Amino acid sequence: MYQQMIFVNLPVNDLDASKKFFTELGYSINPQFSDEKAASVVISDTIVAMLLTKPFYATFTKKEIADATTTSEVLVCLSAESREKVDELVDKAIAAGGTASGETQDHGFMYGRAFDDLDGHTWEIMWMDPAAVQG
Repeated sequence: MYQQMIFVNLPVNDLDASKKFFTELGYSINPQFSDEKAASVVISDTIVAMLLTKPFYATFTKKEIADATTTSEVLVCLSAESREKVDELVDKAIAAGGTASGETQDHGFMYGRAFDDLDGHTWEIMWMDPAAVQG
């Protein structure tokens, strides 16, 4: 059965630093789709973050590239299998040079935290009680 994938393309200032950041979070780099202009960060079997140098990113759009440290264009939200995994990933991101973003969201059945990566892109990590989804 076909599984649709998502490729999140993000402009970065320092490709090597960004690769190091995401590998410190436990993700891998797919060398088949990486070079000096781009890195393919494998988040899951169906989610890939493509980190592109700003000049390379600019070849895909005629729009101005947003400065994610001052402007929000997108919030990337990833699910986690537990509250503990939310905390683990966000804490790893902060230890690797990212910054905490916003307040912890605790609604009992749903728990989330967020961080900004080295370039200011906001990543939300969220857990939702499976029973809440089914009900």
